[in-house]
Amino acid sequence: MKKTTSLIVFVFLFVAALTPWVKAHPIQQADKPSVATQEKASVTKHRIVLQGTPLDYTATAGNILLKTEEGKAKGSIFYIAYTKDGVKDPSQRPIMFCFNGGPGGASVWVHMGAFGPKKSLLDDDGFPILPPPGKLVDNEFCVLDLTDLVFIDPMSTGYSRAVSGEDPKQFYGFEKDVESVSEFIRLYITRNKRWLSPKFLAGESYATTRVSGLANHLQSRYGMFLNGVILISVILNWQNTDWSIGNDMAYIMFLPSYTAAAWYHGKLAPELSGNLRETLDKAEEFAINEFALALLKGNKLPPAEKAAIIKKLSHFTGLSEEFLERSNMRVTENRFYKELLRDQGKTVGRLDTRYTGVDRESAGEAPEFDQSWSIVIGSYVSLINDYIRRDLEYENDLPYNYLASVQPWPLKPGGRGYLNTAEILRQAMHMNPQLKVLVASGYYDFATPYFDADHTIAHMDLAKELQKNITMTYYESGHMMYVRKVAHQKFRKDMEDFIRNALEMIK
Repeated sequence: MKKTTSLIVFVFLFVAALTPWVKAHPIQQADKPSVATQEKASVTKHRIVLQGTPLDYTATAGNILLKTEEGKAKGSIFYIAYTKDGVKDPSQRPIMFCFNGGPGGASVWVHMGAFGPKKSLLDDDGFPILPPPGKLVDNEFCVLDLTDLVFIDPMSTGYSRAVSGEDPKQFYGFEKDVESVSEFIRLYITRNKRWLSPKFLAGESYATTRVSGLANHLQSRYGMFLNGVILISVILNWQNTDWSIGNDMAYIMFLPSYTAAAWYHGKLAPELSGNLRETLDKAEEFAINEFALALLKGNKLPPAEKAAIIKKLSHFTGLSEEFLERSNMRVTENRFYKELLRDQGKTVGRLDTRYTGVDRESAGEAPEFDQSWSIVIGSYVSLINDYIRRDLEYENDLPYNYLASVQPWPLKPGGRGYLNTAEILRQAMHMNPQLKVLVASGYYDFATPYFDADHTIAHMDLAKELQKNITMTYYESGHMMYVRKVAHQKFRKDMEDFIRNALEMIK
């Protein structure tokens, strides 16, 4: 009994003595690598041939800590920057900050698809040539000859994380996201002595919402006026793509995209199967006039009028009159993905309706998955994980979050109403009349339909003399229009013209 008691006392005293050491040296869980509270960067040298000319550049992969004014670290933002070598005065060299959307998306697609020096190898139509994990090749349409590039992974995406003890939700939501990304941009510009450089922002999808907020916030908070913003696959007015009962705007905005998809898959009548742009002109005219008025009338729409609208709606969508009657003329995007090629046992993609998938069965109202999303995941994510560690020599054991869970993501304070950042962009342009805007839209994009971009820009109430500052461009491709070679080539040319035009204002 005495031996047992002595053993218990010994164990108690040992644990008590060990406790301070354990607290000072906590055991790290294998599946939760610690988030660095220090900044580190890897700098490497590279070369690429653009427009027939060799270009030497420096790649920097690293993180910048966001801190309170008292110096307490709150979060770590990961970035990859590319700067042209041999520039005598970097302050005269343009710089562009780029990001994807989500919310919760890393910058991998604009990085390794659109602008960066490397890209995923795809065929000319945007389909993988090789089985997973694919292959990384030089990006012949890279814009590094036009501007330095900084690809930002917003909080919780890529390797960006809140530091230990900090709640990542403090960075979630439209306003908080704009504030944190703005702080990163300010720090990068300041540390690299780029305040005098011409400055551009480029965002895709939800990042067009972010860019509009950034343009205003950078100007009003830091006095950092921009030269141009590039909005790729635009969503600014969130009401226009919301399918809530009682909101008919989405049915109007999506109709021309339905026409584009039906045109591509050969579901339209011969008189609409010729030139795509001419067909879309007719679809837009019908959508904004007869169709919009019919929806506005609701149950007051006379039966004969409704039958005539359904007949035209079938003409422009390739869907049967019976299906449109059962849908009360209101076809949500999910129903369209499933219905258009139901007779072939196929679904069409959301990000790019050129892609098709096959569900377990052909019944049901929504597809099981988006084939266009599956392809861009498989073509990019493995490659960027290898590229960062192998080519850029940056090591981090955290998972590279290509798409992070960042919900809830408040769009507006209090969650009331619809967010419309077109008004925020208008304010930025009125404050800075030299600010140029490029709007790039894909005809086969259902995530952010091109007609919504047109409608939103037309309703900005921008001063007449500033309307010329907005350039609208269109591509026979989808949400990531650059996956298709001919669209990427055109996009590169449109970018070059846009940047040169914006810089003309400086001379």
